[in-house]
Amino acid sequence: MNNFIDKVKSFKMNRRSFLKWSAATSAALMVTGYESELSEVSAAEADSILSKKGEWVSAACWHNCGGRCLNKAYVVDGVVIRQKTDDTHPDSIDFPQQRACARGRSQRKQVFGADRLKYPMKRKHWAPGGGQKELRGKDQWVRISWNEALDIVSSETTRIKESYGNQSIYLVHGADGRSGEMRAPFALYGGYVEKYGSRSRGAWARAMQPIMGIHQKQHALNDRMDILNAKLIVLWGNNPAWNSGSYAMNNLLRAKEAGIKIISIDPFYNTTASVLADEFIPIRPATDTPMLLAIAYVLITEDSPEKPLIDWDFLNRCTVGFDSEHMPQGADPKENFKDYVLGTYDNQPKTPEWASEICGTPADKIRSFANELGSTKPATVLFGWNSARIEKGQHVCLAQTTVGAMTGNMGIAGGCFSCSAQEPSTNGGPALVRAGSTGVSELENPLKQPKLSSAEHWDAILTGKYTDGVGAKKDIDVRMIYHSHSSTLNQTNNANKGIKAHRKVEFVVTNQYVLNPNAAYSDIVLPITTMWERFGNVTAGNRETLIWARKVIEPLFESKDDYWIAKELGKRWGIDSLQIQHISDEQIIFNQIAGAQVIKPDNSGYEPLVTITDDDIKAWGVEGKPQIGRITLDEFKEKGIYQVERKKDDKFVYIHNKKFRENPEENPLSTKSGKIEIHCQELADMVTKAGWNKGNPIAIYEPATHGYEATFKNWNKKIKGRYPLQLCSIHGQRQTHSVMGNVPWLREAFPYELYMNTIDAKARGFSEQDVVRVFNEHGSLLRRLHITERVMPGVVLLPQGSWIEIDDNGNCRGGSANMLTGDYPSGPDIESFQACIVDVEKYNKELEPDHKWKQRIVL
Repeated sequence: MNNFIDKVKSFKMNRRSFLKWSAATSAALMVTGYESELSEVSAAEADSILSKKGEWVSAACWHNCGGRCLNKAYVVDGVVIRQKTDDTHPDSIDFPQQRACARGRSQRKQVFGADRLKYPMKRKHWAPGGGQKELRGKDQWVRISWNEALDIVSSETTRIKESYGNQSIYLVHGADGRSGEMRAPFALYGGYVEKYGSRSRGAWARAMQPIMGIHQKQHALNDRMDILNAKLIVLWGNNPAWNSGSYAMNNLLRAKEAGIKIISIDPFYNTTASVLADEFIPIRPATDTPMLLAIAYVLITEDSPEKPLIDWDFLNRCTVGFDSEHMPQGADPKENFKDYVLGTYDNQPKTPEWASEICGTPADKIRSFANELGSTKPATVLFGWNSARIEKGQHVCLAQTTVGAMTGNMGIAGGCFSCSAQEPSTNGGPALVRAGSTGVSELENPLKQPKLSSAEHWDAILTGKYTDGVGAKKDIDVRMIYHSHSSTLNQTNNANKGIKAHRKVEFVVTNQYVLNPNAAYSDIVLPITTMWERFGNVTAGNRETLIWARKVIEPLFESKDDYWIAKELGKRWGIDSLQIQHISDEQIIFNQIAGAQVIKPDNSGYEPLVTITDDDIKAWGVEGKPQIGRITLDEFKEKGIYQVERKKDDKFVYIHNKKFRENPEENPLSTKSGKIEIHCQELADMVTKAGWNKGNPIAIYEPATHGYEATFKNWNKKIKGRYPLQLCSIHGQRQTHSVMGNVPWLREAFPYELYMNTIDAKARGFSEQDVVRVFNEHGSLLRRLHITERVMPGVVLLPQGSWIEIDDNGNCRGGSANMLTGDYPSGPDIESFQACIVDVEKYNKELEPDHKWKQRIVL
């Protein structure tokens, strides 16, 4: 807001209060005095504040987008005047500034939003045992004191524990800033039911360890400098322009300027494709495996000495399970991948024609792409997580790994087949700078069972049964839900079932700073601080950066830190506070900074990042030892960031599995065979043991319950069924998952519309900006329609994350995509977000654009 002063002068002319003016114009708010509240100040006071010298403070951008860019707030006497991003060094292609996106630049509108929760609240019609539970989500709120709120939470927890046992308490923690603090008091009070599962990473979360011996985030991604060695880059279901912060687009743009061909494969001609792609290949949602199998078929049947498409040397030395001659010990030779693709035993060759019928990509395009991929080496193929965010999605991970191995694009310069998302997006490899340990040891939950999968938890609460491996379901009786941050009600499958589950239990509590759906469907809401109001945090960005965000302002209104809440509850349960937080916030941050390490210039190891003196230790009031590092503590504090400077072909270029490829016997992977497991019995057993479906050791395609095939009531005759359209939920620009979507700036800048192809819209008589109802057997939502040829026919797109807001007719006017997703759990721990079928009809009532809606302001 560079024109801030002009607006203040304008404000002075019309004599409105600073608070009312700032709410109307989205400018800064005043935090004054010991009250820690937003207060009215006069025009003269505003001018006085603006005339003073302030300080740029590194401010957290804490949301789970993966960007982790530099954010700074200009603070004068506790007032945030303006905000900026990274300018700590000159920007260059090799050494880019870590600039924030629109969400990061709007962070202060989240912190100072008019919809911040101010006081502890209880639902008006709540009573011990639940009261009128059916009013959760639509009841009025009553302000209460912290003592009353904590007494209620304490006494209700105790009542439920004594009546039903600790296995009736479901503690749901999330990823919005710090979120683990509440585990300690509940663990010390006898334990709680834990949630597990993969919310956004789908099958990638657990499948890649048994297949390739790698962590879910690391995957098999090479360094950003190595991308420039590729001759072909494929972005498969990958739109970093919208869903990966930091500088992924910068890395890809550099590759394009170097003349490297870029192909985009996606149901949506997305922004990344429109900027970068030389070619766009459409594919239906949840059908990636058929296309990958058809690519493998072309490679197998058209490979020859004259036209080599397959890297047989790599396949034979470094993988197991491709053909009958290279099976892992004890495996059935008939279970090999090659014979499955050729249809040797099931009489169904996985031809491009077979795949095209499912995935919608023309057969000749599959064939030509397979030839290009096989003959253009090296190639970098970057997948988004969404491709395996489907029921039974382990086959996606197996298929993409197998095709990558067949083409030999692993362990070589310019070649990789990998997921590319969040912090490592386009820039894989070990961290070049990393934080030290916090020194906090998490208390173990004494209650080992039951545990609830996030793909089944609402059903388990409603039916009293949950899955715990193969065999009959086990009994469970959840009576209490405690939400520690997160937006689980909004962000897991089948939100309507989730609402019913919340209205069934006896008690629901939420720690939050805004009235998100978790809070809205609670009995007690405890207002917590944002990361701007806490002592600080140290967080990694991409592999080259470390960010130290500091406290920006004092806590607003009556908001409290989660540790404070945890300790106050602990006191009421007779638990010593030191058992809950045994070291201070200052000590936690100091430990991370003092323990931070940076790569040595010759890449021979790590050395301390920060110099620490005796005076520093005394000033902080912490325990520590002096040390010599690369930068001073004051320099790190002032800049808020340390970034390793890079150059093309420097010593830090990383190529995943390079040593393994060169000598797999001396450098085995941490898989059962020590090699890449195209036939992976460990993964198959993991899936089967989860108890929902049978696992397969190779990439056998299994249609999802609500996949493309389910849009037909008669597949063979191609007669469409009740829900003829596939819904693809995507990451939009407005918000990170469900966070930031309440900010008016972002709502206005990035409309939240349903995207539909012109052909489908014309067939239904729709016009641009019509209000439509999107529905299926699970629920319904309302949206304004955007008609475009950028989305495939038969597919509708909806950004995910908008908050649940149910109207009088049962429609979600907020447009939450999980009103439509079904809970079809499958192993290993996968939620089925991307396999969803719907129908769309015109809705004959107005739906005002949501940036004009009233904010969720209470009390």
